[in-house]
Amino acid sequence: MYFFIIVLAVHALVNFYIGLRGWQALQAAPAFRPWYIVFMVLVFVAYPAGRMLEKIWYHPVPITLHWIGAFWFAAMLYVTLMLFITDLARLGNLAFPFIEKLSQGNMPGLKLKAFLVISTITLLVVIAGHINAWHPKISRVDITLPKKAGNMEYLRIVAASDIHMGTIIGPRRMNKLVNTINSLQPDIILLAGDVVDEDVKPVIQQNLGKNLKELHAPYGVFAATGNHEYIGGGEPSIQYLEDHGIVMLRDTAQLINNSFYVIGREDLHKRYGYGKARKTLPDIMQGVDASKPLIMMDHQPYHLEDAKAAGIDLQLSGHTHHGQLWPFGYITQKIFEVSRGYYQKGDTHYYVSTGFGTWGPPVRTGNRPEIVVINLYFKE
Repeated sequence: MYFFIIVLAVHALVNFYIGLRGWQALQAAPAFRPWYIVFMVLVFVAYPAGRMLEKIWYHPVPITLHWIGAFWFAAMLYVTLMLFITDLARLGNLAFPFIEKLSQGNMPGLKLKAFLVISTITLLVVIAGHINAWHPKISRVDITLPKKAGNMEYLRIVAASDIHMGTIIGPRRMNKLVNTINSLQPDIILLAGDVVDEDVKPVIQQNLGKNLKELHAPYGVFAATGNHEYIGGGEPSIQYLEDHGIVMLRDTAQLINNSFYVIGREDLHKRYGYGKARKTLPDIMQGVDASKPLIMMDHQPYHLEDAKAAGIDLQLSGHTHHGQLWPFGYITQKIFEVSRGYYQKGDTHYYVSTGFGTWGPPVRTGNRPEIVVINLYFKE
């Protein structure tokens, strides 16, 4: 509860700052000020109102509010960054006056021009980021493991994380995901958490499970839980995925084709939703034949040394989105040992995906979404 209060307070303060600066900038166009206030009130309430309303009334009205608010989150970031730059310029003007010269005696006109420039740049960035979010790349990695996997010499894994199925990631995006994954002819499909974006009701309403059932791989489709499954209540989302062809690995290891193991760890967020921590990796590994290849999904890429100590050959993670919106990728690089991409630590290989979907704004400006193809070669 305190977390959401803090988030709403920050949201309110940022919007007040933007609203005040915009009001000041419209001094030269007073007729637009009332419309500007209406706009600011709408975008301020849109996301929280849409998210709350769609839980009880899945209708075009809350869905539209959700979309407006989601786009505004991205716009809000870039408007705020540019306003900070203008404020720094104003501070610099105290020491080295230059703004009066730029205004040529028409300060209200200069403010209006700044308003239009910031608005235009923000609009272009958000549109470009939305287009980018719709076009995932295929990331390919080849890894050779010094182990035998029965009679298998090769395994093609197609992996995706952070799909965030829901109001924003609906049927069109899911069709794209399924068609792309199937076209890559996977031997096995691994979904490394956050398949569902919190509330499962929009997933049910749009029948997105139909898309999941169309995923095909000879060795099956497996998933681990992510923090968003637990934010949404845990069991309803997990049960829905299981009912639609996804094998959920919850602190369990499964032997596939008597040749290799797929291990799925519960998300760290389980302890908040259930008041009970997930199993330790050594507990999960009891009874596992470590001479066979060990492939593990662990949604949040913390404590990479745990996988190394347990003899895991390949760990797949997501969660970071590598910040999703520039410049947040610099922050995730400080938080996580690996924020995105391939990494090797000792004999353990890691891949942290930027994710397929988006959380919050349907916009990516810091990186591209991705589907990952990992070709594993077994050579003892």
